[in-house]
Amino acid sequence: MIGGIFETRESELVSMDELAFKFAVNNINRNKTLMPNTTLTYDIQRINLFDGFEASRRVCDQLALGVVAVFGPSHSSSVSAVQSICNALEVPHIQTRWKHPSVDNKDTFFINLFPEYTAIARAILDVVTFFKWRKLTVVYEDSTGLMRMQELIKAPAKFNLKIKIRQLTPGNQDARPLLKELKKDKEFFILFDCSYRMAAELLKQLSSMGMMTEYYHFFFTTLDLFALDLEPYRYSGVNMTGFRLLNVDDPGVASTMDKWAMERLQGPKQESGLMDGIMTTDAALMYDAVFMVAVASQRATQMTVSSLQCHRHKPWRFGPRFMNLFKEAQWDGLTGHIVLNKTDGLRRDFDLDIISLKEDGTARIAVWNSYKGMNLTETNRDKNNNVTDSLANRTLIVTTILENPYVMYRKSDKELAGNDRFEGYCLDLLKELSNILGFTYEVRLVADGKYGAQNDKGEWNGMVRELIDHVADLAVAPLTITYVREKVIDFSKPFMTLGISILYRKPNGTNPGVFSFLNPLSPDIWMYVLLACTGVSCVLFVIARFTPYEWYNPHPCNPSSTLIQNNFTLLNSFWFGVGALMRQGSELMPKALSTRIVGGIWWFFTLIIISSYTANLAAFLTVERMDAPIDSADDLAKQTRIEYGAVRDGSTMTFFKKSKISTYEKMWAFMSSRKNTALVKNNREGITRVLTTDYAMLMESTSIEYISQRNCNLTQIGGLIDSKGYGVGTPIGSPYRDKVTIAILQLQEEGKLHMMKEKWWRGNGCPEEDNKEANALGVENIGGIFIVLAAGLVLSVFVAIGEFIYKARRNADIEECMSFSAVMEELGISLQCYKGIRRRSRPHSGARSACIFCQPKRTPKREGARRDSST
Repeated sequence: MIGGIFETRESELVSMDELAFKFAVNNINRNKTLMPNTTLTYDIQRINLFDGFEASRRVCDQLALGVVAVFGPSHSSSVSAVQSICNALEVPHIQTRWKHPSVDNKDTFFINLFPEYTAIARAILDVVTFFKWRKLTVVYEDSTGLMRMQELIKAPAKFNLKIKIRQLTPGNQDARPLLKELKKDKEFFILFDCSYRMAAELLKQLSSMGMMTEYYHFFFTTLDLFALDLEPYRYSGVNMTGFRLLNVDDPGVASTMDKWAMERLQGPKQESGLMDGIMTTDAALMYDAVFMVAVASQRATQMTVSSLQCHRHKPWRFGPRFMNLFKEAQWDGLTGHIVLNKTDGLRRDFDLDIISLKEDGTARIAVWNSYKGMNLTETNRDKNNNVTDSLANRTLIVTTILENPYVMYRKSDKELAGNDRFEGYCLDLLKELSNILGFTYEVRLVADGKYGAQNDKGEWNGMVRELIDHVADLAVAPLTITYVREKVIDFSKPFMTLGISILYRKPNGTNPGVFSFLNPLSPDIWMYVLLACTGVSCVLFVIARFTPYEWYNPHPCNPSSTLIQNNFTLLNSFWFGVGALMRQGSELMPKALSTRIVGGIWWFFTLIIISSYTANLAAFLTVERMDAPIDSADDLAKQTRIEYGAVRDGSTMTFFKKSKISTYEKMWAFMSSRKNTALVKNNREGITRVLTTDYAMLMESTSIEYISQRNCNLTQIGGLIDSKGYGVGTPIGSPYRDKVTIAILQLQEEGKLHMMKEKWWRGNGCPEEDNKEANALGVENIGGIFIVLAAGLVLSVFVAIGEFIYKARRNADIEECMSFSAVMEELGISLQCYKGIRRRSRPHSGARSACIFCQPKRTPKREGARRDSST
């Protein structure tokens, strides 16, 4: 005989534990192979909840009947009273409910098939770390929940986990006020520690609060999540995780559960919230506990049962032996392999199935073992889920913003509605994603017309705010992936890469000037060439004077002449350098090896210089050059005449606001000081300002490319300031993010993203620039060379006059006096155009008063000649 003490609630006639107790006894008695010569009988006592005195009285009555084991009750106040009596009389007391053992546990005749509490705490922590949660809210029903959660509560310091702890109102099943607070605080990861009855009520209230969405993840610690009626929530997309102790995949367990279901459907109606005929974990544990008694009894030989009296304190002499048979027994029950700890009678080695709600019901995603920890199931690890599984037949709300060519109003004679109102790159992208993933969508423009930025109070606006508030499921727009946005929303892989650049008016073309033929070489190079020519001439002069091989006899017919001459005077040396530089040469040729080396090196130098000049001259004379006031962001930062800015509350503004680079900090200081004028509401307003005023717009390079293709007066200035990408935005924890990423990568590999960009970015172009040919050179291009020629002619006239006067001065030195009439006669003879020969002028006679130049008589010198040192 075995005894059972069961507590009944006001709402039920018979407790689930009592039904399982009777069900197990009947099955054992039907199984003749388990106990062939023995029949189990039972005595059942019913008591009220929390009535410890009644429980003590009833257990004494059962011990007087001679029971070998006592089952129940379930609540702690009654359990302690029954346990103390069983310890005194050495009768096994078997429990199937969670019980927190005391520190000095001396309950030697205590057996509990419920998994040990510290192991459950470790299982909860392992599940939280498995899902990589960084923020969690724990909602518990009573104080025992904090005991079960102690491992998790100690985890934040080690796992960088933020935990909020809230308690349900005791005795009140209406948790809507608490759930409303959790929804307002955007707590998307919630752990509920409560009974399955409370869990069923919470699910209904969560559904009524609109929290049964894919953004929430609910984790229930009850072992009966699988037994709840989850049919209304299967297609909601909500993430729901729990534990399961029953080994439902075992055929024997499934057969027993089917028998249970048949009996329950014929018996009293079960509690609301549970599936019809389902066996709960408590019932399965009771079933296994009764079978444990049967197994131990079968192994016990020569054991007699006697009547025990509570007031006599005489223990059952076979009690310790029977207790050891319990602890040594191992078998597979409905709740898996059962092994008891020999020291305290607790169940420490067990498996827990980690189950998750899917569209086809609950499914096992992992197995947790009390010694081995988390282990993914093979089916979950190797299953190649189709990316369309969680998105098929769903309608997603898509937020976007008007921005050419991403999203634009479609031009039509008819009135359009819904998604047909829009067209553009993002609409084509949405269509392709929809075809791959199988979802439908509803496009909505963001209410405030902003992309999304954070103010000084940390509040967000624009599309980012709508994703945070779950107003929208996706944000498909030119939404830049940034660090601050990534902290509050999730992004897919970028579907377009770009960078910040400068939009400005195209500078007016400037034709080459009159002296543009000097432009191929910089002023420094021209100066260096002049210095090089002068330097080489001086070196050649010195070397030619030094070497004896440059001196020669000017009268070769008179070998005995002592007079020798050198052609490389300082003026001739310079004339040699200039002739080589102009590629014309001269009548002077070096004879010595040293002077020839100087000449050869100078010729090679002039070859490179003249070739470089000629190669670059055509481009400078024929191509119209742009004269832009700014060429880069540095030029913008260094000036204040040209105003510049970006879209208010956009990623470009945020980049400059957060940048630590000195140039960009300076630019942000300029923009922030003129917020009313520098920052614009949207790109359209900025483009208008660029066209009408002296304003430069900082914006994404892709937008600049699109605009410059359609407006030839605008162009991109400089390169990219940074590198970033556009991505599809989703709320944090959204299950759509990874699937959208896979679809985007597929479109990228197929080349469809490139084709879509070509479709929407291709414009009419600027044919007047694309087809521009080289123009014929006019006076305005090379007129300067005529000026140089005229200047050279004028210079030569003045030099000739100077030479004439100088020569006349020399003649005056020889003749001591030269009259004005003689000078005029000499000038007339020089200007005769029909004679190429003239006689040397002779001294004139006349009064000394008629002399123009009067100088002392000097002996003439011979230039460039010397006496031979050997004479």
